[in-house]
Amino acid sequence: MRKLTATAIAALAASPAAAASGPFFSLRNTDFIVTIAFLVFVGILVYFKVPAIIGRLLDKRADGIRSDLDEARRLRSEAQEIYASYERRQREVKDQAEGIVTNARREAEAQAAKAKAELETSIARRLKAAEDQIASAEADAVRAVRDRAVQTAVAAAAELLAAQVKAGQRSAGIDDAIEDVARRLN
Repeated sequence: MRKLTATAIAALAASPAAAASGPFFSLRNTDFIVTIAFLVFVGILVYFKVPAIIGRLLDKRADGIRSDLDEARRLRSEAQEIYASYERRQREVKDQAEGIVTNARREAEAQAAKAKAELETSIARRLKAAEDQIASAEADAVRAVRDRAVQTAVAAAAELLAAQVKAGQRSAGIDDAIEDVARRLN
């Protein structure tokens, strides 16, 4: 830190005014020589029209920057138009999607109602078929019981007839068997 401070003090102490000694308009005075060299340098620059060349270069650069800015503005406006069109498309697609969902929901509800009605019809049809099968089975069972009763009555009548024939009571036994069969059938 002390080294930096000492360097700063030495630099301030060695100013250009302290370097020159004697009269100002002397060739031994460095300030006068530097001033003359500077004026000659500026004169050469003016003679060769360097400021005009630099001005043209700066104007050309400014024109380039201006055209770049115009292009950027044009691109920005195009981008805004494209962005607006995409937003419109997005809204349209969203509306279409909502319409599709609404239609799908409505169709699903209609299909569900139709399926429910078909299921109810199918259940009613199956119940009717089951009732018909039960009635048929009941009729078959009644018929089987009647057939079995008839077979039993015939077998009983045959046994009675066989027993009566052996005993010699043929006509009275037949009448009793007919009455017995009629009684058992009812």
